[in-house]
Amino acid sequence: MVLASALADRPTRELGLVLATVLVGQAVLGWHNDLVDRGRDAAHAAKGKPLADGRLEPGTTWFALACGVLLLVPLSVSHGVTAGSAYLVSVALGLVGNVVLRSGVLSFVPWAAAFALYPVFLSYGGWNGEDAGSAPTVVMVVLAALLGVGVHVLRAVWGLVADNEDGWTYLPLRLGLRLGAARLLLLVGLYLALVVVGMVVAGTAVGLRA
Repeated sequence: MVLASALADRPTRELGLVLATVLVGQAVLGWHNDLVDRGRDAAHAAKGKPLADGRLEPGTTWFALACGVLLLVPLSVSHGVTAGSAYLVSVALGLVGNVVLRSGVLSFVPWAAAFALYPVFLSYGGWNGEDAGSAPTVVMVVLAALLGVGVHVLRAVWGLVADNEDGWTYLPLRLGLRLGAARLLLLVGLYLALVVVGMVVAGTAVGLRA
């Protein structure tokens, strides 16, 4: 996100604001995901999960999550109301995706929708909302959504065995069963590379803003 902002010629102070906002947003999503998956992670003896192995109390994580949300709201709005609302909605979609749709065939929908809002966040954003900006180009929104689908599949590759044991039927598992995990990892890496190249070409040709 910071790199995309830099390529869009955003000032240095705005790059720092984007970095802080996205870091807090991702922390909120990660903490919530670990809370939701605490039981599954414990059952599958997942490594690096302090909630699942009892090293961290759920209440502590909920408190950190609440503090993160309270910090995220003003950080997001400091980009401007439209930009901030877009980012907050993207995080909300991620939180919903942690609870619903994630195990079924439509698991990619929250990812695609959340990522599609990132160009909106960057395009309308400005320091303290001073730069009202304008709508992003349609091609950048579509490419961002496609990137979200690819990131979803990539992140799921290492948990396919556990997900299959739990009876999940989501897109990454279906692809993994058909292609094999190694081939899926290779293909999704290629897919993501092509999408990123497409975003660079589109950004050069038409830019971020319409």
